[in-house]
Amino acid sequence: MTLVTLTTDLGEQDYYAGALKGAILKQCPGAQLVDITHAIPSHDMVRGAFILKNAYPHFPEGSIHLVNVHNFYAAERRLLAILHQGHYFLGPDNGIFSLVFDQQPKQARILPDDGTGLLSHQEVLARAIAHLAGGTPLEELGEPLDSISERIHLRPVVSASQIRGTVVHVDKFENVIVNITRELFEQVRKGRNFALYFKRHEPITELSAQYCEVPMGEVLCLFNSAGYLEIAIHMGKAAGLLGLGVDDAVRIDFI
Repeated sequence: MTLVTLTTDLGEQDYYAGALKGAILKQCPGAQLVDITHAIPSHDMVRGAFILKNAYPHFPEGSIHLVNVHNFYAAERRLLAILHQGHYFLGPDNGIFSLVFDQQPKQARILPDDGTGLLSHQEVLARAIAHLAGGTPLEELGEPLDSISERIHLRPVVSASQIRGTVVHVDKFENVIVNITRELFEQVRKGRNFALYFKRHEPITELSAQYCEVPMGEVLCLFNSAGYLEIAIHMGKAAGLLGLGVDDAVRIDFI
């Protein structure tokens, strides 16, 4: 059985996500479809990439991950098939994959249409899924691609005693996720104390392992299951109460 995940900005209130699933099942009736999410804010490639990047490693190798975020970015679309770390990825060459992968994928193909321009992007992607499910090698899906389109995204700024990061995601619970990993934090920290600054709030100087380590309603920071720094409030909504949102700056000083 072919496992296909879906990460889209199509929403649930319209027929778009259902039509996409129908197109896939028409071409590949035995596919097992798994919704990662259809609730990516419209055209928000950064959010879509963050969610896919942290979800796909939990699926078995050989899974096919279809991305439909900001697909209609240009009149001349280009849809890709990529093999990366044992997983297949299908979606637009609009820069989103450069946010998912830490480096350029070595195996990427441009998916062809029928030459008439009449095939919808759904049909092109569904046809590619059917080929992969049938055992067609990636190399036979289309012309090779030297490099995928890249989108510039903010990375932490690091010095000997400081890391400057950026809020990259706010989850359902309004926990605030920062683009600073545990690995980077410990690499710069070197056993020192720290102070985490954001907005005009008092700095956080302790690292928690669980939300419940502080009293209810208190602010804390921890590293979440994906390894990213998270600012949260025990049983509260940190983003709203602290006034934090995507692209806001966060600073860690090591003392």
